[in-house]
Amino acid sequence: MSDKQALKPERSSEPDFSNTPLRQRLKEVLLRRILGGHYDPGERLVELRIAEEFGTSQGPVREALRELEATGLVTNLPRRGTYVSDVMGEGLREIYTVRGALEEQATRIATRSGACDLRLLQREVDLMHEAAVGGDTHGVVEHSVKFHRSIMEAAGNRLLLNIWQSLQIETRTTITMLVEGLDLVEIADSHQPIVDAISGGDAELAARVAREHQDYFERLPVPSKAG
Repeated sequence: MSDKQALKPERSSEPDFSNTPLRQRLKEVLLRRILGGHYDPGERLVELRIAEEFGTSQGPVREALRELEATGLVTNLPRRGTYVSDVMGEGLREIYTVRGALEEQATRIATRSGACDLRLLQREVDLMHEAAVGGDTHGVVEHSVKFHRSIMEAAGNRLLLNIWQSLQIETRTTITMLVEGLDLVEIADSHQPIVDAISGGDAELAARVAREHQDYFERLPVPSKAG
């Protein structure tokens, strides 16, 4: 069986990511299993076993685990294997504190310069809302990341962008959505005030709205265990 035909998990609760690359689909399924308590902290994730389960080679599994390691969800120990990390705690809150500061400044700069593509931002909000109505967490996260990345890039500050990208925004956002069980429509629509503020041209107002958007996530209770 080819890798393109693979990834047909037996667990019916896991969504079908048929339009995304195999590596990404594997990462999403493993991420959901880790956060859902299917794998316990400290449990070893065996590449061969996962590959056999999903009918694929070990290559895509290895790539998916490598990406998860970069987020801190799993830990690779030389000559011992890959193990599930205990990722719940203050780390998520700290990520949103830093992210809020970065996006506040980027929004201020981008609004002052008028560099934001407002039509693109509005389109991402609309697509987020559409995904949210359909209960598509992956879609909400995807378009949310595109929305915020567009603002970060519009700021034209490479250092700000590099630090922001190092936070593994997509995976961290997915973690928050899955663990907290947030209202997807509410989250999607919470991006509209940012577009409106940027469109109004008031850089300080836009920066404040962007910061408040992230402050909401920072204030969420810190989960002690997923699932």
